[in-house]
Amino acid sequence: MTKIVFATGNSGKLREASEILGGAFELVTPVQEGIAEDVPETGITLRANSLQKAQYIYDHTGGANCFADDTGLEVDILGGAPGVFSARYAGPSKDNEANIAKLLRDMDLRETEASFAREYGLDTVNATRRARFKTVVTLIFNGEKHFFEGVMEGRIARVKSGNGGFGYDPVFIADEYPDRSVAELDDETKNAISHRGKAMRAMAEFLHNEIRP
Repeated sequence: MTKIVFATGNSGKLREASEILGGAFELVTPVQEGIAEDVPETGITLRANSLQKAQYIYDHTGGANCFADDTGLEVDILGGAPGVFSARYAGPSKDNEANIAKLLRDMDLRETEASFAREYGLDTVNATRRARFKTVVTLIFNGEKHFFEGVMEGRIARVKSGNGGFGYDPVFIADEYPDRSVAELDDETKNAISHRGKAMRAMAEFLHNEIRP
């Protein structure tokens, strides 16, 4: 079994990654490797943040195989926000409920502004609830860096629904399941369509090829 450090403290993400990678890999957290501090993420893009986190784990474990992901929610009517700031959209506490509340408020405000703009004949092509999740995974394996990406297209609901998932899942409606939020999907279904699932599966395929005898 190949051990890999996953730069996360989120139990949901750890479980998701473990299911995708399968039994050939043992996933451990930074805390299990003696890294108790928050891993820095000060980049201005998802790729930069993902790389920064993976590099930090690699450097502070003496070169262990590791990977990190960074995910952002891009909402058209907000000009692509919250993007790289998704986890801290409502402040540094990374409060999911506060993030969702701010997102819905900001979208309502922009929709109101867009309605006034249309009255004056202004073009508001992005005044929709279209959105997408993007994930970039950086893997450092045997000292070499590899990048994997995934996207899930959809829209933002006006109210929350469902108790599963995490983050913005209760207000995100994926195109593949337009009658329910991602938080109402079971783990297997979500993994099959999610941005993170797509990026993780691409990484898993690469890793299985690397360790294949």
